[in-house]
Amino acid sequence: MSTPPSPPPGPGHSWPPPPPHWQGWGPPPGHGQQPPALNGFALASLLSGLLCFPPLGVAFGIAALVQITKRGDRGKALAIVGLVVSVVMTGVLVFTAGRFLSAADDRFPSLSEYTDVEGELTDLGDLRAGDCFNVPGGDLVDERPVTYRIDCARVHHGEVTASKALDAPDVPESREADRASEDACWKAQDEYAMDTWALPEYAEMFYYAPSRESWREGDRTLLCVIGTTDEEWRGSLRKDAGMLKPEQSAFLRAANTVEFVMSRPPEDDVEDALPAYQAWAREVHAVLGAEAKVLQGDAARAGLEKAVPAQLAEIEAARAQWQRASQARTPEEFDKQWDRALAAMSMETERALRGAYGLSTVIPQWLQDSRSDAEDPDGGTGEGPSSESV
Repeated sequence: MSTPPSPPPGPGHSWPPPPPHWQGWGPPPGHGQQPPALNGFALASLLSGLLCFPPLGVAFGIAALVQITKRGDRGKALAIVGLVVSVVMTGVLVFTAGRFLSAADDRFPSLSEYTDVEGELTDLGDLRAGDCFNVPGGDLVDERPVTYRIDCARVHHGEVTASKALDAPDVPESREADRASEDACWKAQDEYAMDTWALPEYAEMFYYAPSRESWREGDRTLLCVIGTTDEEWRGSLRKDAGMLKPEQSAFLRAANTVEFVMSRPPEDDVEDALPAYQAWAREVHAVLGAEAKVLQGDAARAGLEKAVPAQLAEIEAARAQWQRASQARTPEEFDKQWDRALAAMSMETERALRGAYGLSTVIPQWLQDSRSDAEDPDGGTGEGPSSESV
């Protein structure tokens, strides 16, 4: 048995010496560590962009990219896809919201329109003939104004002359549909306020017809209105057949029909539509004949002995010119007969006749303007008279 050697002298040495460092084969560095985790914000970005709230997906996508750069997480491609999808969906959301708000703004008036207007808030479609109403700012030109029903004895902006149900009109908002609505409301106004000379000078006719969109939603109402927005107006303008004597309403109905037909010549020039103008002249000739029959029935009525014959003489003279116009062979000849037909009837004679019937004798400005060119039989412009505010 040998004796182990003594430890070498000097500091720093111990006995026995430490075992040598293991130099054998072993697992590579890092063995047993978990792979990088999938970043949660990356997945949240994609899901938010597709299913939830795209703007939130944009925020999640940016947060994911920042964390992946710092931590080395997995999911960079997923974060980029989520970010792109969220940006695109946010744009779609903004566009859709803009369209919706625009449509809602057109359909529903702003809250500012509901302030400082006298009357009871009433839907335009619920107004009926005889109702008076106000609108914010007195704007009756709006396509579908906000209306406040009010007693006609108080200051108001408009008065309903008719509320009609349309069956099968022309295409809504087309030229033909607009013309039909306008004609229907002129006739309604002439029946509602028969003595047109008694209307205020600033009174205007308005109508509200279904738009293409409201027609698809079931709107079938045509509303006819007399507007008095230029000045403060109190009281009803209604003066229909039930408020007049039978002879007054019969005369006014005939006279208003003449004025209406004369205000509706063909839209094209005489040079381009002579046959249409000839047909129109025949129509004027016929309605003047109908007025003459009414006057003949009243010729012996007390107070009308002088005024009726004077009007009848002018009507017959005018009818002769209208008949010649209906047979004109050239546009120039038609214009000439047209001017002579207008000049054959005097506003002063008609004023005397209306006074004899107990009606207004104030000649409206629209009538003076429409007939001013007819005073010179050979110097007129060939333009016929117009209806009340046309």
